[in-house]
Amino acid sequence: MNDTPHVDQAAEAAHADAPAGEASDLDALRRERDEALDRLLRLQAEFDNYRKRVERERRDLGDHFAAELLTEFLPVLDDVERALGAATASAEPALASHRLGLELIQKQFLELLKRRQVAPIEARGTDFDPNVHQAVGQEVSAAHREGEVIEDLRRGYLLGDRLLRPSMVKVATRG
Repeated sequence: MNDTPHVDQAAEAAHADAPAGEASDLDALRRERDEALDRLLRLQAEFDNYRKRVERERRDLGDHFAAELLTEFLPVLDDVERALGAATASAEPALASHRLGLELIQKQFLELLKRRQVAPIEARGTDFDPNVHQAVGQEVSAAHREGEVIEDLRRGYLLGDRLLRPSMVKVATRG
């Protein structure tokens, strides 16, 4: 901790020539200096830890609010996809322009989510995973594996590796 060796050497030389009372004063001043330096270093470390903690909390809070906002938009995307499915199922030519408009809205919405690191959970054909799927029904099926997701009733989404919303799924059973 001693950053001034030349000063200490001079002090040591003076210390050797000084009377006993002055030597003890010099030792006391050195201890006081070392303690003050130690307190300063500890205070710097505490402040650095505080700054890092506040930054992490600020970032976590921002992530929380972003996730909350994105989750509130997901039902709107669900509605657009349902409307798109209904428009696609209809053979009426008048719905072609509406279908095109819905496809553009869906595409923009999915691109926005992708830019925000939101990814849909691919559920159909995968094994049921309670960490990302919410089973809302079962169906006896010989054509599927036991526990295989056979229908995705509502798409789930991940924000990075964090679950925003689980997929609502129907799962195959052997009966």
